[in-house]
Amino acid sequence: MMTLTRREFGRLGALGIAARFAPVVQAQDATQRNGRKTGYAIIGLGRIADEFMRGVQLTTNSSITGLVSGHRDKADRIAAQYGVPAGSIYNYDNFDEIVHNPAIDAVYVALPNSMHAEYTIRAARAGKHVLCEKPMCTSVDDADAMIDECKKANVKLMIAYRGYYEPTNLRAVQLIRDGALGQVQAIQSALGFNIAAGEWRLNKKLAGGGPLYDVGIYCLNACRCLTGEEPSQIAAFASTIDRDGRFDEVEENVTWNMKFPSGIMASCATSYGADTAGYFKVYGSKGWLQVDQAFAREGLHLRAELQSARLDEPNPARDPSHFQAEAEHFSHCVQNGLEPKSPGEEGLRDMQCIDQIYRSAGIAS
Repeated sequence: MMTLTRREFGRLGALGIAARFAPVVQAQDATQRNGRKTGYAIIGLGRIADEFMRGVQLTTNSSITGLVSGHRDKADRIAAQYGVPAGSIYNYDNFDEIVHNPAIDAVYVALPNSMHAEYTIRAARAGKHVLCEKPMCTSVDDADAMIDECKKANVKLMIAYRGYYEPTNLRAVQLIRDGALGQVQAIQSALGFNIAAGEWRLNKKLAGGGPLYDVGIYCLNACRCLTGEEPSQIAAFASTIDRDGRFDEVEENVTWNMKFPSGIMASCATSYGADTAGYFKVYGSKGWLQVDQAFAREGLHLRAELQSARLDEPNPARDPSHFQAEAEHFSHCVQNGLEPKSPGEEGLRDMQCIDQIYRSAGIAS
């Protein structure tokens, strides 16, 4: 298993229509286990963690009850904002002490990719449920270990694929399942951005790889979700065009094609060298649909040309509503003994596909 200490990490880089398709949270969700909300310890206090915590504040069934950080001053400031007591602030050395804190039911892992496996496993061994950011980890072996340890500890593991809980993405999937597009033939998807020098994502030990792990995984997961199938064939290419020092350890661009058992073809691209507004477009025998900003946290817009109708459905929801839906779902599962919609096995399947993409593109994992 690849592990990395926080010290090493620090050195390396210290609409009404949309609402109809939102995940429905039943009234009993607000009846929390033992009469209280599901308490989360946040592991890693970076940008994504801030958005998740703001989302938790909007829920009826979740709360922030612990923080884990290597920077006590930052943790103290955030603790005051969310009402976390000093005794529920941990660092990376005493993290395992959360086992003694009954206010913490679950953890949210918002660390660099290569640290996901270690802290998921440590949390599971402490008896805490785990909501882990994507990508799940950086290897198939780590994914297997995370799933096995959570099952052994009888705790739930969910991977934070926001699209599974976001109304516009759910609307697209439902249109396909209802047959509005007829027989799906092909899918196109892309997502990328021009990464700044010095980002931890450019360090292979931290990130596991380049843009495929970071943002391309959205395209991969979307194609799997839209088809409801697993790819039977994958062919990929990778390139590095900008020789400015940013890509000494990870690739700059990856494109890949997938063929699914039904015959559906998918073409995807991801980049750290160009801004590519995330989208997917699905072509079927009865028309097409496209979601622009499909993987963003606001500004999603579904358009479709179908035999039966023309659709134009912007989604006005804004950050951090995606994180609210994500937290509400996982807390509901924790409180009611249910399996999350995006369990560890879902993350494992993406890791298996990424492994195939890298091998096809000739990239050493």
